[in-house]
Amino acid sequence: MALSEIEQAKRKAGYAAVDEYIQDGMVVGIGSGSTVVYAVERLVERVKTENLKVVCIPTSFQSTQLIVEGGLTLGDLSRYPDIDVDIDGADEVDDNLTLIKGGGGCHVQEKIVASCAKKLVIVADYRKDSHLLGEKWKKGIPLEVIPFAYVPVMKKLEGMGGKPTLRMAKNKAGPVVSDNGNFIVDVDFGLLEKPSELNQQIKMIPGVVETGLFINMAVKAYFGQADGTLVSRP
Repeated sequence: MALSEIEQAKRKAGYAAVDEYIQDGMVVGIGSGSTVVYAVERLVERVKTENLKVVCIPTSFQSTQLIVEGGLTLGDLSRYPDIDVDIDGADEVDDNLTLIKGGGGCHVQEKIVASCAKKLVIVADYRKDSHLLGEKWKKGIPLEVIPFAYVPVMKKLEGMGGKPTLRMAKNKAGPVVSDNGNFIVDVDFGLLEKPSELNQQIKMIPGVVETGLFINMAVKAYFGQADGTLVSRP
């Protein structure tokens, strides 16, 4: 079956990152989301054809499944706390490679794995490439929040000028629950001209476990384009 334009763009980005960054003997972080599926697809190909020895560290239940189903070597941070490169997706990327992540609710584990990696490489399609965060991604910044605290956290976010929404599940009654057993609150602050400052302010609210703002973490982003070409930054 022929892939759609967007899926082809995702595959272009995922394949490029694996081809440029993955080498034999590496410990590799495997992010979450639809574009990472293609990165893993390419990694499985290279492991088979080049007999690469790599250990893969998952960021979510989804990426654990991708690693296991692909026949790759599954590791964890307790045994491999130092990661060579982490390949992950993003909901939006700005000119400074600041990211919004967490549309899939995995941003806490994604950020932990990214913080252990020497390099964080982002794979995405052209729809995720923005000048400022909030330009294309309109669902807000995902926050993982302790369930006990979600109401006061949302009140404090409103006091900061944000518009918070408790993320509700689609196929179950009630809120989305993260892999860590917490709630996800999406908070809209519009265009983010100073994401680093905002990130610090949000993280100071008791009950916020982590934000979906990734500041000064990514070293490169690949964007597959609608015409089949590839753009990368920096």
